[in-house]
Amino acid sequence: MILRIFSITMPDNMTRKPDSQKTHARPKPKGMGLKGKGLRGRHRVSVEDFSFGEADDRMYDFFRNHGFGDYPHEKRHQLVKFYLLLMKEQKSQNITRLLTIRDVAIKHFVDCLMIPKLTKLQFPLLDIGTGAGFPGIPLKVEFPNDPILLSEGVQKRVEFLKTVREDMQFKNLDIIGRNITDSFVYPIRGAITRAVEGMDVTLQSVVNSLQLGGEVYFMKGPNLGNEISDAITKLGQYYELKGNIPYTLPNTPHERRLVIFRKHTHPKPVNLTKVVESDNED
Repeated sequence: MILRIFSITMPDNMTRKPDSQKTHARPKPKGMGLKGKGLRGRHRVSVEDFSFGEADDRMYDFFRNHGFGDYPHEKRHQLVKFYLLLMKEQKSQNITRLLTIRDVAIKHFVDCLMIPKLTKLQFPLLDIGTGAGFPGIPLKVEFPNDPILLSEGVQKRVEFLKTVREDMQFKNLDIIGRNITDSFVYPIRGAITRAVEGMDVTLQSVVNSLQLGGEVYFMKGPNLGNEISDAITKLGQYYELKGNIPYTLPNTPHERRLVIFRKHTHPKPVNLTKVVESDNED
């Protein structure tokens, strides 16, 4: 008997892999109050759905239990309205990573409103890299008559901020749809930021707009590394360290630090005539 052996070529997409090379689909994450929680880069939406009254009741409890028991009702109602606008916008774009009302109340609102408890803010106040409006919008609720500027480079967030300004009928609230650099020269008395960029970068970006005696407020985590010393080394000719204040959000384990720099010297203006003459010498 003669056995004939045939060689059969299988398409690449039908080639069987050894068990050691098999890939298995990852199980979908279990819900924990958020859709898509834990999926990096995926659109995340809160499953909480509160009416204004329900949200206000919860906000009252959070404020009372976390150091703001006497917070005025009208201002709290404004923050509730902002929370509802934030959650509505989150359905169409990732605008905040905090999606439960508890997290928004404590880690956004209480966090922002702690700053006026620790220092006296100067106005006009520029919020650098405000994102979804933090800390600028809570501070606008706190100081409705003082001029605040929100700067944001992402256009979708800019449009959201304009909607918030219109719906909440804020006055003296300007929105700057660009990133702030040292070419920004609009006169301000204060600048504040929760952005993660280095302090030296932020200080340089407002060096031509911040007035003498004006202050820059950095909302930071507890561990700063060499940020302060680097900022002093690079920009100490213009700024001095006024405050380095560690604090904790009331009745939470969340540690924070407020760093304040005060401007004492203006940069020398560039003599454009000499620059032009120098360029023409060749």
